[in-house]
Amino acid sequence: MKTIWILNHYASMNGGRHYKYAENLIKRGYSVKVFRASTVHNTNQNLITDSSKKYTYREANNIPFVIVRARNYVGNGKQRLLNMVDYAQGLLSVTKYFDDEKPDIIYSSSVHPLTWLAGYRLAKRYNAKFIAETRDLWPETLVAMGRVSKNSIPAKILYKIERFIYKKADKLIFTFPGGKDYVESIGLDTSKVRYINNGIDLEEFNHNKVTYILEDRQLDDSGIFKVLFTGAIGKANALYRIVDVARIFIDKGITDIKFYIYGDGPEKDNLQNYVLDNNIKNVIFKGRVDKKYIPYILSKGDLNVLCLEHLPNLFKYGLSPNKMFDYFASGRPIVSNVECGYDMLEKYRCGITVKGGSAEALAEGILKFYNMPKEEYNIYCKNAFEAARDFDFKILTDKLEKVLLED
Repeated sequence: MKTIWILNHYASMNGGRHYKYAENLIKRGYSVKVFRASTVHNTNQNLITDSSKKYTYREANNIPFVIVRARNYVGNGKQRLLNMVDYAQGLLSVTKYFDDEKPDIIYSSSVHPLTWLAGYRLAKRYNAKFIAETRDLWPETLVAMGRVSKNSIPAKILYKIERFIYKKADKLIFTFPGGKDYVESIGLDTSKVRYINNGIDLEEFNHNKVTYILEDRQLDDSGIFKVLFTGAIGKANALYRIVDVARIFIDKGITDIKFYIYGDGPEKDNLQNYVLDNNIKNVIFKGRVDKKYIPYILSKGDLNVLCLEHLPNLFKYGLSPNKMFDYFASGRPIVSNVECGYDMLEKYRCGITVKGGSAEALAEGILKFYNMPKEEYNIYCKNAFEAARDFDFKILTDKLEKVLLED
């Protein structure tokens, strides 16, 4: 069977997209290695503290991980850019220690394009098939969020790298359904484009739901309509919208709808302080919990909320947030403020996407489920379960394997 090297700067060693692909491909007889950076994103942790070591090797659930040394960083400034450079340069040197296991396939996944460039060079070195995966459009996402100007020098460099990689890759994988539309919009050949979204390990999710129980009186309160959010609390998640909705409900005298927010991130303290200072009692920050508890937590809710900044020109290509697949698997409906192309909530009829991105629109969407007859609500729940089946990682690995074996 073929030897596959997966390059992902931020690959997790306890779950996630490339962990699951590696796990499933190894079971199918492939030889797989995952190359990741030594830094752990959004923490101060570095898996290599000895600066003289270029890499270290670990196995997680029989999955080989090659950990490439990269410097620590905080935020999104110069040090993070240098961290990306460390990883990309490190890949080119560290992989030489594994020359006796030459890869047949280099599967190089963004977020940042330096991983692609390293992957391209490695594919040339080993005469391997080169698969480039896009999980976020860089610099298109940065431009849409106003972080860089489309005509700035950094943006022009990133666009140039993007076009180069899209031309040189043997296959292009996009995690959002409109990848082909995007490639066509920049005037390139779409015949190499394949779509494989993010997903969920349903067997693991259902096991964790009944195994890892979190005692919480608020979750057990059947008199409260519980709206749940899980994940990062950053600017991109626009959780201030949820706080605004909570205030609308307070003003309307609705006391039996509460928002439970699980997670951490740079905006948590600001939001939490605002909620406390303004006596917004229907928003409760639960903090970060181990991911194994998420299935149980979601099973106790009534409605899941997906919230992002209002960027319709970016999201016209579709969505792939990891939390959406947890939400599907929970068998609870989703309300979203993210207007997007290829809307999966609409496709599977497992939720509602409100228009305009306003707090008032999101409040109306939540109230629709709050007031919904039980029979109709149960249909949404059933449809969410059905959606999850299409995104089980075993199904997604079938799709990936097909791409790996294509000429």
